[in-house]
Amino acid sequence: MTASLIFLYGPPGSGKSTVGRILAENLKIPFHDLDVEIENASGCSVVQIFAEQGESGFRALEHQVIEPLFSLGTGVIALGGGSLTNPAVRALVEAKGSIVCLHAVPEVLLLRLQPDQEKRPLLAGKAAQRLADLLAQRGEHYASFPVQLDTTQLDPTQAAWEIQILLGRFHIKNSNPPYEICIQPGGLGTLGQELSGRGLHGPFAIVADSNTAPLYARRVAASLDQAEFLHSLMVIPAGETSKTLTSAQKLWENFLDAGLERDSTVIALGGGVVGDLAGFAASTYMRGIQWVDVPTTLLAMVDSSLGGKTGVDIPRGKNLVGAFHPPSFVLVDPELLATLPEVEFRSGLAEVVKHGIIADPGLLKLCSAFKSPHDQALPARGDPSDWDVQDLLRLVSRAMAVKVGIIEADPYEKGERAALNLGHTIGHAMEQVSGFSIRHGEAVAIGMVVEARLAEHLGLAETGLSRQIATLLADLGLPAEIPGNLDPKTIQTAIRVDKKKKQGIVRFALPTRIGSVRIGVDVPDDVLVSEI
Repeated sequence: MTASLIFLYGPPGSGKSTVGRILAENLKIPFHDLDVEIENASGCSVVQIFAEQGESGFRALEHQVIEPLFSLGTGVIALGGGSLTNPAVRALVEAKGSIVCLHAVPEVLLLRLQPDQEKRPLLAGKAAQRLADLLAQRGEHYASFPVQLDTTQLDPTQAAWEIQILLGRFHIKNSNPPYEICIQPGGLGTLGQELSGRGLHGPFAIVADSNTAPLYARRVAASLDQAEFLHSLMVIPAGETSKTLTSAQKLWENFLDAGLERDSTVIALGGGVVGDLAGFAASTYMRGIQWVDVPTTLLAMVDSSLGGKTGVDIPRGKNLVGAFHPPSFVLVDPELLATLPEVEFRSGLAEVVKHGIIADPGLLKLCSAFKSPHDQALPARGDPSDWDVQDLLRLVSRAMAVKVGIIEADPYEKGERAALNLGHTIGHAMEQVSGFSIRHGEAVAIGMVVEARLAEHLGLAETGLSRQIATLLADLGLPAEIPGNLDPKTIQTAIRVDKKKKQGIVRFALPTRIGSVRIGVDVPDDVLVSEI
């Protein structure tokens, strides 16, 4: 597998050990405290080692003890506050995984250190002055690490979650089966290694569409060849019109021809259509085999690749036939967005905005880096290939984090998860009525504005929320009004067959303000008609 060790570093009191334990539990990987490992290996406490061998002797022990931990492959390791002051050790650690440097203001560090100052030899005596001296001595060193997290105002649980967002690492544990999500720039080239390291088996079926196969299939095949896996490529026509039972049947037949068995694996290489269709085919082939999602669009990365919802469309509605069948692994490579047409990228931004409206207003600030270049008053960003991969990673990871948090709390859409339907009830109806000529993200964008108007009409939101959302979407190059060529009555009819209705009533998820959504809202027909 690619390097997946996570090292927590920083000054004493920054939270390395406490946060590290929570982080490891969240990701279901081992945790190791380097100081504890040193004490176990030497049979002496850290205080004793400093007293008898000095700091140089302690650093030599650190070097000896840390090297065997590199062979773990995965895990969280809390380093000592000076472990990486040795350039040689730092180089070794940087080659083996990701380093997150934690920090906090001195007053908070000192407060956290008070209970066990006697266990920290470098702070013995006048702790406040010694800490100030230590920070002055190492300040430039700590600041040199690119991934930083200020824990001053974060409790350990919050800090662990922020690290997951920074690194793009999530584990969906309330799913059957649990699965890992990894955001890894360049990860497509190591996919075979990742699958092998997770015990997934071939033969593999690579399901791509006529857009993604020419771009990425050869790289995936080469990666699988390197891992010595048998594999076959299956290509469907691009577009929502391929998401049918007929297409699923063709995949089932292709799976048989390729020799897929009960322990084989399907790889979905594409956007939401490919993921939904390939996942559904995997859920029903031989009563269910494993599948891996490798989303290639922004929309799929932040939305459809998460949660295990698979399905196909039928003439009377979108996603009316499907199953909950979680993937075994989701690999997100933000570098793939470089080949995505700008109009598709902006379509995906609608789902990012949706997640910001639901639970994370800060996401909307990140979106401002991707404002539409078509307005001369706005900074031109040009083609997605010009955008910084780190900007994309932050955007994707934080948007994914909103959905991950929600599906963890409600994996099978029994309650809270319904918030994710914001914009979709009206959006899906418009897609259906337009014959899918409207992109999903564009339909969701319009749906959010209309649903905000419904919330205002019902007194659930203050007047002006729909205008605020519409302005935000317009800045991102997204539509905010129902196209004039779509018949309102036909849209209303399509809404009434939405798959999310209960006891014959379609219930909406409506925004009440930026960062808050009310679920299960019954919108009277006269209100619906007045706003569509």
